[in-house]
Parts: sequence; structure tokens; C-alpha cells
Amino acid sequence: MHTPVFELKRDEHGRLVCIDGQGQAHVGVNAVRAFPISAPGEGISLVDADGHELVWLPTLAGLAADQAALVLEGLTQREFMPVIERVTHVSSFVTPSLWDVVTDRGPTQLLLKGEENIRRIAEGVLLVSDAHGVQFLIRNPQDMDRDSRRLLDRFL
Repeated sequence: MHTPVFELKRDEHGRLVCIDGQGQAHVGVNAVRAFPISAPGEGISLVDADGHELVWLPTLAGLAADQAALVLEGLTQREFMPVIERVTHVSSFVTPSLWDVVTDRGPTQLLLKGEENIRRIAEGVLLVSDAHGVQFLIRNPQDMDRDSRRLLDRFL
């Protein structure tokens, strides 16, 4: 496997800087997953501040540990998609409705504007978009407790 030639570091302002194979420094680089849900460990792109791809990484394998850590850190900062573990309460079975949920990042509430805001994106994986634009992931509804599945089934 060919590993592209580049160097990645943080500048004094905490921004990612990518120095490409020609020695040109690109400040404000973002790491972006091509398939964040179906293949999160594959296909990672480093893009400049304008969204132009600088480096394509099929996987993080082959990168030096410090470079891989910077890429993972960049991905973590960019991605915010809490995973719903339980649905504890819904205000109404008619939308819009307010949901009390427990996520992998703690309890919160989300406002579901319509049933169309719950989408199946892969086998068994649901994406719930709340009225404020935050997206929540449900990896496998069958793994949720019975009460959560019962509440969720009312909207599917």
C-alpha cells in the first residue's frame, strides 16, 4: 500500500498544518471521513480550508503513530454525532415531539420535527435529525431496551 508523503502538525494556534510532498504548508486542514457510518476506519481525506483534498488516506495503517493521532484528533473535533442508547420519554406520538434520550455523551433532549427526520442509512442503522440540526445515531434499535424500542417503533 502506498502511503502519501506529507507531514501533519499543529501550529501555535492549534490548527492542523499539512506540509505536502512539494513542501507547501496548508494551514487549517480538516480530516474528513468518506464513509463515517458504514466504514469509519477507511477512506479519510485531509482537505484544506477551502475543502480541496490534499491527501487521501485509504486507512490510517502505515502512518506514524503521531500522525495517526493527529488525524484521529482532527476527526474527533470535526465529528459530533452522539449515539442514542435509550429513549426514556417522548412528549407526544404526534410530531413535533420532544424526546428525552440517553446518549453515549449523556442525557439530553431532542426535538423531532417530523417522522421523516428518522432515516435508515444502513442495515439496522438509524439517523435521527433534530430541529436544531444535530444528528443522532442509533446503531441497532434491536439492541435497545424494550421501552426504547416501543417508543421508537411508534415513529417508524
